[in-house]
Amino acid sequence: MLTVSFWKAAFERAVKTAAQAAIALIGTGSVGFTDLNWLQIASVSGVAGVVSILTSLASGAGDGNPSANNAESAGGRHAAR
Repeated sequence: MLTVSFWKAAFERAVKTAAQAAIALIGTGSVGFTDLNWLQIASVSGVAGVVSILTSLASGAGDGNPSANNAESAGGRHAAR
């Protein structure tokens, strides 16, 4: 679980999750760029990223893969043949 590939995959997932949270907040109720509460957006996105890392750690406890369904394991269905 403490491999470089594990942390790369977990970090990538956390960044994507944080970005999705930010996009969801930006798209709700605000009209202009200056109307956005950027501190709240950063806070919620940061928490989402931390939760993603914790989820990856919990998923990787058994087999060292940050994906709960082993979607990122070497030799999976998308591996080059």
